[in-house]
Amino acid sequence: MTSFFESWEKWSPQMLSIVRIIAAACFIQHGLQKFFGFPAPGPATLSTLFIVQGFLEAVGGLLLLLGVYTRAVAFILAGDMAVAYFMVHFPKSFFPLVNGGDLAILYCFIFFYIVFVGGGAWSIDRKVLHQE
Repeated sequence: MTSFFESWEKWSPQMLSIVRIIAAACFIQHGLQKFFGFPAPGPATLSTLFIVQGFLEAVGGLLLLLGVYTRAVAFILAGDMAVAYFMVHFPKSFFPLVNGGDLAILYCFIFFYIVFVGGGAWSIDRKVLHQE
């Protein structure tokens, strides 16, 4: 007899895709905010750093959402979020709850996990490019 959770294991690739898609959809909003002021007002002026960051968030998030070159994109975005955390949040406080960096840490480690496991069952990598 199998345990209750063993029967759920067959859905792991699909759930991985759902986590990837939801994380990417949330991440894209940060880029859209910087460039278009949607869904919330963005910064008043765009410095070069904000332009680069907005590009990574919007374009990288879209590629991740679709599952295109998933591992490479996730690696770049994980590094991006690590740099963002240590540049912006860590100097304010050691504690992520205090410095507001908890979202950057979560994105960093979700993306880093995706580097190792791939895009899941529902990705262009798997369907078109025949990558895992």
